[in-house]
Amino acid sequence: PPSGRHHPMTTVSPTGKSLLNGIRIALAIGGVISLIVGILILVWPGRSAEVVVFIIAIYAVASGLVYAGLGLFSGGLSGWGRIGHLVLGIIFVVAGIFAFVNLPAATAWFGAFIGIVVGIVWIVEGVVSLTNLGAAASRGWTIFYAIVTLFAGIFVLFSPLYGAAVLWLFLGILFVVIGIVQIVRAVTFKVEAV
Repeated sequence: PPSGRHHPMTTVSPTGKSLLNGIRIALAIGGVISLIVGILILVWPGRSAEVVVFIIAIYAVASGLVYAGLGLFSGGLSGWGRIGHLVLGIIFVVAGIFAFVNLPAATAWFGAFIGIVVGIVWIVEGVVSLTNLGAAASRGWTIFYAIVTLFAGIFVLFSPLYGAAVLWLFLGILFVVIGIVQIVRAVTFKVEAV
């Protein structure tokens, strides 16, 4: 080439081109889906959370029916095993029906539950970081991390709905960013990567 740089000839077989196109399409589809989900979360945070709870409710009812069916019709289980499956099935079905009947309340409850769980996990994570301070390579960063996770955990624990809402919006932002990056990767994906 005139620039003096040597570029090896790149020949791609039809199979390689097909693979390249498949990768590009997969990246683009994943990116578009992620972008759409992120936009939906950011534009309609309440409704998108209700959709997630609705899907979980469908899963609960379906799982409950399977467990109840196992409890009723499985000859291979012991008496207690059958009773356990039946009780678990009833609990799942009742929880799913409760969610369907009052989706906004179920969504608020689920958000509070997630907020409380995240708060507890962050508090435990902060305490564990402090207990392992002696083995830490960087004591200053470990202390800083522990303080941040403790305060964040306490905040989310005492305000679980607000904490869950902030985490939900953050998730929406992440979906948008990941979607854009995936779409850019799909457009710029090169033959050398195969």
